[in-house]
Amino acid sequence: MKRALRERMLAPSLAGSVLALSLAAAGASAASLDAKYDVTLLGLTLGTATLSGGIEGSAYKLDVAAKLTGLVGGLTGGRGSGSATGNLESGKPTPATFAVSSANSSESRTVRMALDSGRVAALDIAPPIDAKPDRVPLNDGHRRNVLDPLSAFLMPVSGKGGSAAACNRTLPIFDGAARYDIKLSYSGTRDVQIDGYSGPVAICQARYVPIAGHRALRPSTKFMAENRDINTWLAPVAGTNLMVPVRISVKTMVGTAVIEASSFRVDPGATATAKRD
Repeated sequence: MKRALRERMLAPSLAGSVLALSLAAAGASAASLDAKYDVTLLGLTLGTATLSGGIEGSAYKLDVAAKLTGLVGGLTGGRGSGSATGNLESGKPTPATFAVSSANSSESRTVRMALDSGRVAALDIAPPIDAKPDRVPLNDGHRRNVLDPLSAFLMPVSGKGGSAAACNRTLPIFDGAARYDIKLSYSGTRDVQIDGYSGPVAICQARYVPIAGHRALRPSTKFMAENRDINTWLAPVAGTNLMVPVRISVKTMVGTAVIEASSFRVDPGATATAKRD
């Protein structure tokens, strides 16, 4: 019972993270970014998350951290962190390294991955993912022409395409355990005011398309594949051609989860070294 409760409580955070790690922008000069997010479910605060990173020339580095707080945090001890590095080539992120660690009160897992030209060159998952009869098998093809979840957070936007170009794309994600697409489509723009940013954001609708590595018979898999209530708002990173999410909303089996920026600070011209608290 406690394990089931932990999984249900963590699901919105994980779903939001998966989506969050599937959005953003492109070709750049130099800039650093520090953003802080509140994580809520049904209007109740679940925790906080931070995104920091830098771009210098074609190189990028991203760091993300999340922690559940309050009653949920006390029950689950949920927390996680991740990092990614790579280069922006022809306006697209080309990942080099990806690592993520997550833990709750009963278990923890670490994924480390090296990539070369969109291909997974090395992968380590500790402890290994459990084998299950309904898990859709992965093959070598599922590990080619992919983005890790954090690098997928960087989306190229051409000067001519504007906000619509930021959204209209399909992101091929491999997180070490599963291969899936995030299909984005443009649905409009609006103005926002956030600590550190005031201006327009692009609103994207999103669809989750499982391909391999997922549990085919899980109700949550079917729910997310049929989910039409996922969207994100993208804001520009000054000094670059990049956009990153300032709000992500995901309908889950226990209610709507929202990850929304409480601050969004960009320092154009800074180095690519990600800042840490």
